[in-house]
Amino acid sequence: MSSIYKGSDKLSYVIANDYRLLQVMSRFGISLGFGEKTITEVCRQCNVDSDTFLAVINYINGSSSSIQTRIDTISVSSLLSYLKGSHRYFLNYLFPNIRFHLLNAIDCSVKNEIAFLVLKFYDAFVEEVSKHMEFEESKVYTYVQHLIDGESIVIEGGHLLSRHNEAINLKLKELKNLFMQYYPQKENNDRLNAVIISIYQCEEDLDLHCQIEDNIFAPAVHRLEHQNRQRKVAQEEVDDEVSVSGESLSEREKEIVICVAKGMANKEIADHLCLSVNTVTTHRRNIARKLQIHSSAGITIYAIVNKLVTLSEVNM
Repeated sequence: MSSIYKGSDKLSYVIANDYRLLQVMSRFGISLGFGEKTITEVCRQCNVDSDTFLAVINYINGSSSSIQTRIDTISVSSLLSYLKGSHRYFLNYLFPNIRFHLLNAIDCSVKNEIAFLVLKFYDAFVEEVSKHMEFEESKVYTYVQHLIDGESIVIEGGHLLSRHNEAINLKLKELKNLFMQYYPQKENNDRLNAVIISIYQCEEDLDLHCQIEDNIFAPAVHRLEHQNRQRKVAQEEVDDEVSVSGESLSEREKEIVICVAKGMANKEIADHLCLSVNTVTTHRRNIARKLQIHSSAGITIYAIVNKLVTLSEVNM
């Protein structure tokens, strides 16, 4: 099993162990020139959440078993910045760079139909990945930013965090196979081999990016959603408890009157309205004070007279 990096480890030691982590630094906005500083010191200097940085590099290092214990400490905001940095790297640098070297490595003359088809296949692959990343930027990441800001929004058609990774990896494998099985090789194919190696590295990098989305980002977002729901329920309960300033019944109190008229006990009312039993008890006390009615039968009559319930709904 791979060793787990800690905040006290020197960043230079970590990079020396795995060159792939240079890309992680870049995507977190950490530049070179960090000297002998530790991970914690460099992250603090660059305003990067060190727990999130450690979670990502340990996952890439193969210590994925430690991720579950780190989910609660991950900054979704910091991880979101990292994923956006990954998108910029793929779309603005890696894909165009591979295409540039691909053009220099293959014979793109009109007579070479295979070269033309290979290039067309590559462009179609890049377009598909670009569309997927644009969807994530405009929909998924925007939704997550709303969560980070504490806003509550409704998603049509379920959760936005969807997987598209298998189709992407399959296209890259097909592209490599086109070269190795069908492209006519010349004696000196160093340029083409270098491009194929770049495609292998791209495939590995994309796969890791997708794994981090699925295994770190998605659980962290689910945790944030749960926290926001809990915060919303708690705020509603506070709002309900302080809504007794006027003598008319609040909307929540009317809901409780309806429940009482239907014969529901306090525990049933609490479950039905997603409140605590203590909050329901407080509401019933306020209802009794406002209406000067202290029995369930009296509240039932009040509900019928004020057309909050019909006679057929009442539990006699």
